[in-house]
Amino acid sequence: MASDNVNTVRQRFKTQPAPSPSSNTPPEQQARSQPLRPPAFQLDPRIAFSILVTAHILAALYHPIQDCDETFNFWEPTHYLTHSHGLQTWEYSPTYAIRSWTYIGLHALATLPARLLYLGKTGEFYSVRMILGTLCALCETRLFTKVSATLNPRIAITFLLVLASSPGMFHASIAFLPSSFAMSLTALGIAAFMEWRGGLHTAQGVWMFGIAAILGWPFAAALCAPFLLEELAMALLSDIEGQQSFLWRVVDGVTRTIVVVFLQTLGDWFFYKKAHVVPWNIVAYNIFSSKGGPDLYGTEAWHFYLRNLFLNFHVWFLLALLSMPLLLWQHVFNAKGATRASYLRGLVFLTPFYLWLAIFTLQPHKEERFMYPAYPALAINAAVALHVILANLNSTDPKDLVSKIPLQLRFTVVFMFVLAGVALSALRTTGTVSAYNAPLNVYKSLHDSSTGAKAGDFICLGKEWYRFPSHYLLPEGVRAKFLKSEFDGLLPGEFSEATSFGVFPGTWLVPPAMNDENIEDVGKYTDPRHCTFLVDSHLPSTETTALEPSYIKDEATWEKVRCEKFMDAASTHVLGRTLYVPDLPFVPEKYKRVWGEYCLLKRKKKAPVERERFMEAPPRVEILH
Repeated sequence: MASDNVNTVRQRFKTQPAPSPSSNTPPEQQARSQPLRPPAFQLDPRIAFSILVTAHILAALYHPIQDCDETFNFWEPTHYLTHSHGLQTWEYSPTYAIRSWTYIGLHALATLPARLLYLGKTGEFYSVRMILGTLCALCETRLFTKVSATLNPRIAITFLLVLASSPGMFHASIAFLPSSFAMSLTALGIAAFMEWRGGLHTAQGVWMFGIAAILGWPFAAALCAPFLLEELAMALLSDIEGQQSFLWRVVDGVTRTIVVVFLQTLGDWFFYKKAHVVPWNIVAYNIFSSKGGPDLYGTEAWHFYLRNLFLNFHVWFLLALLSMPLLLWQHVFNAKGATRASYLRGLVFLTPFYLWLAIFTLQPHKEERFMYPAYPALAINAAVALHVILANLNSTDPKDLVSKIPLQLRFTVVFMFVLAGVALSALRTTGTVSAYNAPLNVYKSLHDSSTGAKAGDFICLGKEWYRFPSHYLLPEGVRAKFLKSEFDGLLPGEFSEATSFGVFPGTWLVPPAMNDENIEDVGKYTDPRHCTFLVDSHLPSTETTALEPSYIKDEATWEKVRCEKFMDAASTHVLGRTLYVPDLPFVPEKYKRVWGEYCLLKRKKKAPVERERFMEAPPRVEILH
């Protein structure tokens, strides 16, 4: 009976494909309503998955970590669970508890295959990234199949092209961030709401968005709103049974989400030793904080996301912005249907991206990762926009101006446009990897026996602290320490290793000198004399200060173990900062990328090393009752 109600509402929403012109229709009108189109090519989902997972695995192996939050808020706590030590941010203090240990624990489990295969900590790091990329590809493939069935196979192919080639997806797909997790679950949520075969899948859609919000990022729930409003409108147009069915589907999805909240709270209680509803803590801090909240970490102009999304999706972003105007224009001025779905459903599918962009453009504090959950929606918008353009370029109606242009010329232009999009993606991704990959490479030398790195050695980070990729790239027993630099905010501390307090004491013992106001704690710094190794950079634009001397040039104290090229963004032309510019003779000098050094240094033997005895005098902690 429920499916009967769905079919009734479908008729009211005119979701069935437009009927073919009858034989009585004048030839001119038939030509307008039935342009010449090649049969839709349906790509096998297995091929789509292979393309996506290949792109993501490459990202896992080569793309640098772009956000220091990924290192300190997620990789380091995971390292603590798996290797008993790591750096701790204030967010993990039980006083604030705005990060979920349940989320971290799931990723700690993902290290088990690499540990069982004795791949070492570096192997664990890359295996987790590859697992994240594979899971993301599975979620994207699911959405790909629904786009193909619900909208159009050609729209699905463009959707696949956007996901597989865009620089934004290249790094978001493998990032160890709640917003990336939310992105993958958002893809599953959209797929569930798209699927109307066999009845509506509201409960599954609500549940997927619920997991995205609870285990990932709470604000991801906003992306569910357009789909729920669509189904609410359908229910209001239906009979009482249809309305009750809608209500129970929503209740079903919400109930499943509450179960996830309960399980997450149990997991966090195990670690924090106190009941915390972490998603609420996140919302309270970001919206209701009286101490400045996230704005303490910087604010950006309203056009920040426009610029950032253009860098990460270039022509696809422009198409995504044009998608709704194009669909409305198609509906008002043209009789040809753009997709298999109705115009109303088409508008619903396009709304989430606009909604997300509007919400976060209005927020003063902006970061690139905040856009991740909407990336699948952006890809859908871009694919629909290109399809509408192609549908009209294919017109053979003499009344259409475009019909006077030779067909081959029209599609040559479209082909060049798509080719330009792929080329821009390749240049942007190659430029980023080649310019900033040094932090993933220099630490590899610590694992060579020739460097002499051993347990108890300290590797120190001054002005390069925020590019540290985590303890997973350091040999067992080698610890990272911070040197004082020009940065005057709050750096991470260290998780407690006081074994007398039981299992994982660092998750529930209150660390000293933590605060949610980004106030500096001088106790987080180490004297350079205690460092066996040091990571430093020297760029042409570098200005040395008393707090940020050029350790690389201090050849009396430090010797170079390994140095990698690192692009000096401040000295490089905007073209070189944006895209890959090869260092070839025919390239004008002003457009070439300017390079500096990113080095792993080792203290020379004649320079004494003083080590702190942390195990004899463990860091002060407060016991949380």
